[in-house]
Amino acid sequence: MMTGDELGVRRLRLIAVGGPLLLLVAVEVAHALLTPALSPWIARLLSLAVALVLLSLFYDQIFGRLAKVEHRLLRQNRELLELHTASLVVTADLSLDTVLQTVVDRARDLLGTRYGAISVVDQMGQITSFVTSGIDAHLREALGVPPRGKGVLGVPLNEGQRLRLTNIPEDPRSVGFPPGHPTMRSLLAVPVVCRVPHHGNLYLSEKIGGGAFTQDDEEVLVRFAEQAAIAIDNAYLYGQVRALGAARERLRIAREMHDGLAQVLAYVNTKAQVVREYLRQGRLEEAQKHLDEFAVAARDLYGDVRQQILELRTVSIDESGLSAAIADYALGWGRQTAVKVELSVEPEVELAVESQRQLLHIYHEVLANVRKHAQATWIRITLARTDDSVSLLISDDGVGFDPELMAESGRFGFKTMTERAAAIGATFSVTSKPGSGTRVVVSLPRDEP
Repeated sequence: MMTGDELGVRRLRLIAVGGPLLLLVAVEVAHALLTPALSPWIARLLSLAVALVLLSLFYDQIFGRLAKVEHRLLRQNRELLELHTASLVVTADLSLDTVLQTVVDRARDLLGTRYGAISVVDQMGQITSFVTSGIDAHLREALGVPPRGKGVLGVPLNEGQRLRLTNIPEDPRSVGFPPGHPTMRSLLAVPVVCRVPHHGNLYLSEKIGGGAFTQDDEEVLVRFAEQAAIAIDNAYLYGQVRALGAARERLRIAREMHDGLAQVLAYVNTKAQVVREYLRQGRLEEAQKHLDEFAVAARDLYGDVRQQILELRTVSIDESGLSAAIADYALGWGRQTAVKVELSVEPEVELAVESQRQLLHIYHEVLANVRKHAQATWIRITLARTDDSVSLLISDDGVGFDPELMAESGRFGFKTMTERAAAIGATFSVTSKPGSGTRVVVSLPRDEP
C-alpha cells in the first residue's frame, strides 16, 4: 500500500507528463473549432488565449503539488530532528523524568499544542512518573495528584488503544476535570508500550490555532511514545543492574568477612585460650610470644576492617565514575597508612560498568597488599588512556618479592586478581624483585564512546 507521499509524487509525475500533451491537444482542438467561424488570426489568438488559461491552470497544479510536498518534507525534517534530539537524551545518562520531559516537550512543540503529558505506571497500577508540558509549576501543584487513568485517559493507558477526540466533554467516557484544570477540548493520546513490567500513555491537547488532530499527528506521536518506551525500559534495566550490583557487593563483603575477618577472629580466640593456659601454668615467656602474635593479628584485623570501611565510604562509580572513585579511595588510603600517594588520574574514562567494578576490586586488592606486605613509603597510582586502551598502573618503593614464588604459594590474591582481569578482557601483570619495589599493571581495551 502506497503512502501519501508516494501518491503525491505519482500525481505530480502524471501532471508533469500529461499536462503539456493535454495543452497541445486543447490548442489544436480550439484552433480547429474556431477556424471555420472566425478569421485565421482571430482563431489563432483565441487558441493562444485558451493555451494561456490552460497553462496557468497547469502551473497552478504543479506549484500547488510542489508546495504540499515541500510542506510535508519540512514537517518530516522537523519530526526527524525532534526525534533525533529525543533519542540523544534517551541514550544519555540522565534521570527518567528528564528524558520523559524532553520527549513530551519535543512532541508538543512539533505538533503545536498548548499542553502535553506522559504518565508511567508499574505492574501494580501505581503511577511512578508523571511529567507535564505547558503547565507551570504553581498550576501543577494546585491540581494535586496526577490523573489515575480513568475516563478517556484510561483508553490508551489501560486498553492500549490510540485516541483522537475533537471535544473531550462530549465523549461518553469523559469524567470531567478537577477544579482549576485548564480547559481542554481536543485530545490525542497514544499508549507507551514497554518491554519491562511498566507501561504508560503520552497525550497532547489543544492545538494552537484550533483545528483537529490528524492521522499524521497520531503517527508522529506514536514515534515519540516509542522513544519514551525505550527510556522507561532503560531506566528499569539500569535499576535492576544497580540492584544486582549492590547484591553482589553485599555478597562479596560477606564472603570477605567470612574468609578474612572470621578466620582472623577464630585465630585470635585460639591465641587467647593458649595465652590463658600458659599464664595459668606460669609459662610467661611462651605467653608473651603468643601475645605478640596476638597483637600482630589484631593489628592486621584492625587494618582490614578500616580498609573495608574505607571501601564503603568511598564514592561509588555509579555516582561519580571510575576516576573519582580511584582518587577518593587513594586519598583515604594514604591518610590511613601514612604512605605518600602520588596520583595521576584521567578525568573521564569510557568503560562498561562491569569493567569499572572489576578494575576497582583489583585496585583495592593491590593497595591492601601494599599496606600489609610492602613496607612502602610512597606509592604512585596512574589511570591513563590511549585511543584504544585504559591502563591502571600502581608502583611502590617497598621491599618487593619474587612474583613466581608468591604466585605458587597463592598469597597476595594473584589468582583472584588475574581472574577478575580476564573476566573483562584485561591483562594483569606484576613486576617485582626483593628490595626493588613492585609494579602492577592492568590494561584493558577501551570501550567505544
